[in-house]
Amino acid sequence: MSGLTKTFQEEITEGIPNELPPLKPFEPTYNHAPKRKAILNKEEQKLALKNALRYFDKKFHNILFEEFKKELETYGRIYMYRFRPDHKIYARSINDYPAKSKEAAAIMLMIQNNLDDAVAQHPHELITYGGNGGVFSNWAQYRLTMKYLSEMNDEQTLVMYSGHPMGLFPSHKEAPRVVVTNGMMIPNYSKPDDWEKFNALGVTQFGQMTAGSYMYIGPQGIVHGTTITVLNAFRKIKKSPEGHIFLTAGLGGMSGAQPKAGNIAKCITICAEVNPKATLTRHSQGWVDEMYSSVEELIERVKIAQKNKEIVSIAYQGNVIDVWEAFFDAGIFVDIGSDQTSLHNPWAGGYYPVGMSFEDANKMMNERPDLFKEKVQESLLRHASIIKKHTNKGTYFFDYGNAFLLEASRAGAEILKDNQEDFIYPSYVQDIMGPMCFDYGFGPFRWVCASGTPEDLAKTDAIACEVLEKIQATSPPEIQQQMQDNIQWIKAHKAIA
Repeated sequence: MSGLTKTFQEEITEGIPNELPPLKPFEPTYNHAPKRKAILNKEEQKLALKNALRYFDKKFHNILFEEFKKELETYGRIYMYRFRPDHKIYARSINDYPAKSKEAAAIMLMIQNNLDDAVAQHPHELITYGGNGGVFSNWAQYRLTMKYLSEMNDEQTLVMYSGHPMGLFPSHKEAPRVVVTNGMMIPNYSKPDDWEKFNALGVTQFGQMTAGSYMYIGPQGIVHGTTITVLNAFRKIKKSPEGHIFLTAGLGGMSGAQPKAGNIAKCITICAEVNPKATLTRHSQGWVDEMYSSVEELIERVKIAQKNKEIVSIAYQGNVIDVWEAFFDAGIFVDIGSDQTSLHNPWAGGYYPVGMSFEDANKMMNERPDLFKEKVQESLLRHASIIKKHTNKGTYFFDYGNAFLLEASRAGAEILKDNQEDFIYPSYVQDIMGPMCFDYGFGPFRWVCASGTPEDLAKTDAIACEVLEKIQATSPPEIQQQMQDNIQWIKAHKAIA
């Protein structure tokens, strides 16, 4: 066994160690992925183990076989926890990475940012956000990919397939340094369990939009778009955000941006979250101002915030359905509402049933998946029903691209128009960002300061702001507000950094 401490650079260039590193303990203080349901038969379990062992010298197979078999039985996946690196994973300066190519070093930086403990939803399971948005399927893939990136030059391209590095190939300086594909499932001919099976086998992963493509920049990325969405939602209903309520759910990797966006928009934000670790993380990081676990105390706090027209973000530790129902009974008017739970992944931790503890729900998800699905759909019906009561009183509700309306309709909720095709509530793209921003060519924009120095970031911010202000000076009236929103966003970046 290897007992020598390696530098960060040495561990990167080493790839798969020549000697087995010591076993790493399971750290319960981390936010871990829920145990996935057992979906492989005996032969498929053998294949999953064979796929995992292919990364290692045969002399280690006897030890690793038993270890990986236990992981598969315990967690439903093979993560190879033993091979988690010893170095702390975070986005260092581009100059700190051992690389022959600056482009490759930049990609290494972005990969490490995706897996930073302070950024990733389930860092030890290599999941950045959304419950299953993976950077890699296991730690061997991480180690090999970082090694290849450290070795490649500007006339090579690294080909990635669902986290698996297929190798370095000759290319040219103008070619991409990395070509990535994830998923490779055909929706019309696949079911969620098909993906679950192939993921358990270690041959596919869901990279989401920016996890498996190494472009995630934490809630800072989506907080820009969320701020613009919330601002324009209030403009749509012709209300100033001050003293008015934005009620939503989710404090995960992407949804965690909602309370900060609400603060920037200057409204009262209430955001429910069922996972206590996610709530504590966002509160400790300053993304949400206050936390409550009592709906009665929450109601009293919100009444004070409304009376004083406070700019405040409040996390409710629990299910958002309880909040919608309690607010209705208490006569609290919700001005705008939405939801950012991960309903693209409803049966594996993206959405939790009301009336159950987080722990009990996770246990049911693994041990009785059919019952869990039933409970989720019952909750979706109840969720849609209480939202309808609010919208009948004037609440503006929009779908935030998380498949809430789709899954609620599949559960049998009455949320379709008479034509049985369109939803009674709009999506944020359809009603807000489309006509107010995207139709004019506005979209999310972001850049990364690869040196990691505040001075360089300030320079790039100043350049971007100067360019936008010059464009604004000659912009037509219908886009002046959008220009100003983006300029203000840049100037306010220090408040969210």
